[in-house]
Amino acid sequence: MSVDQQSSGNGNQSLFRTKTVEQSIRDTEEPEHALKKSLSAWDLTVFGVGVIIGTGIFVLTGKVAKENAGPATALAFVAAGIVCALAALCYAEFASTVPVAGSAYTFAYASIGELPAWIIGWDLVLEFALGTAVVAVGWSGYVRSLMDNVDWHLPAALEGPDAPGGTFDILAFLLVLVLTAILVVGMKLSARITALVVAIKVTVVMIVIIAGLFFIVGDNYDPFIPPAVTPEGGAGWEDAPMVQLMFGYEPTNFGVMGIFTAASVVFFAFIGFDVVATAAEETKLPQRDMPRGILGSLLICTVLYVAVALVVTGMQHYTELSVSAPLADAFKAVGHPFYAGVISFGAAVGLTTVCLILLLGQTRVFFAMSRDGLLPRFFSITHPKFRTPYRPTILLGVVIAIVAGFTSINELATLVNIGTLFAFVMVAVGVMVLRRTRPDLHRAFRTPWVPVLPCLSIAASLWLMLNLPGETWLRFAIWMLIGIVVYFLYGRSHSRLGKLGRGAEY
Repeated sequence: MSVDQQSSGNGNQSLFRTKTVEQSIRDTEEPEHALKKSLSAWDLTVFGVGVIIGTGIFVLTGKVAKENAGPATALAFVAAGIVCALAALCYAEFASTVPVAGSAYTFAYASIGELPAWIIGWDLVLEFALGTAVVAVGWSGYVRSLMDNVDWHLPAALEGPDAPGGTFDILAFLLVLVLTAILVVGMKLSARITALVVAIKVTVVMIVIIAGLFFIVGDNYDPFIPPAVTPEGGAGWEDAPMVQLMFGYEPTNFGVMGIFTAASVVFFAFIGFDVVATAAEETKLPQRDMPRGILGSLLICTVLYVAVALVVTGMQHYTELSVSAPLADAFKAVGHPFYAGVISFGAAVGLTTVCLILLLGQTRVFFAMSRDGLLPRFFSITHPKFRTPYRPTILLGVVIAIVAGFTSINELATLVNIGTLFAFVMVAVGVMVLRRTRPDLHRAFRTPWVPVLPCLSIAASLWLMLNLPGETWLRFAIWMLIGIVVYFLYGRSHSRLGKLGRGAEY
């Protein structure tokens, strides 16, 4: 049996049959199913910064400071950043060793097996789809706010479910459709647009940090970690952290546990660096550039997040921060509405790239699953001119545009967090498994301190997952059960690897 036909040892009909790294790479060379290589380390870093800096920093900072951590929100960003850094080191090894579209799905298929790969792919489909829809709705809100400043107003029915009397969010719908068209045309065009928008977004963040330094009042940091308090009326199972439901302790806000609760929420602000891994197949030198893009974008954003959190909680006492627009409203509170307008503009522009890159990640995972036969192969045909996966891009773009049109921004957002953390766990496990089963593979980047660091990554990700609400876990479990049913009804019987085990042509 050749290395290309080897499985995990349980036979090619096993639920844990693995697809070799060599076969994964060879699949990328099939003309009809090949993606164009056009991205550099700079493009990847820009993509990472473009998707990471978005809703989290522009919106969530005020919410968690006011409800969970106070000025210690900066520590919550550090905690979330550490969790992401541990996962990023695992992603970097996989992305440089298996430079194939699909991110955690492809990595799991090469190490743990087909069923775990399907589960993580199904999870990523949910993560990226909901993330794109939620961010598109947030973008629409900022744009409507800017339109209000010049006395332009949409009909009430077209302002979306979050607006009074709103039904369909026409702006979010149109944004997703435009971004879909951009992704169909090609990755390099996407990279150029992203680079321009990221430059604007980072400039706005720097304005917040530099200008805000002049308005910091030391007393606003007192106390830096507010004492723990029990929320009025307690917390129902839907809102209580899973760790509280498991161990039965009284849920509290603030204090040390408040920092971890805040970290599980602001984790949304870091979602995106893993999307960089989905572009591995379209990178010119993935073995060198993927680790640089993943780790570089994460480091830049963590430093900016901590600085913004310290500045905003220093400008305005955490009890007075706005939940909907904390950065802009903090400048209004100190008598500088001009800066507030600049921040609103930067947020609206910045969220555009978040949607673009989340949609990119969604289509690449779907494309990779289709190429393996777990989804219809029809969707793995690339465009004859642009060499992009245009079929899943168009399908998913239209579906997500419709979802964004009818979605409230507060619905299902935490599902994005739990889905991403679950992916982190699977990737860390995969690194340890592949080190043991394929020690011969060339690894341009090696995760340090294996298995200690991957185990720390798993523990840290699970801890943040346990700090998410019980209702989030229930919804996640339902989505996973649906995915398992789909796998047994379609994916298992159509798997190209499974057909090879039955003697059919791969």
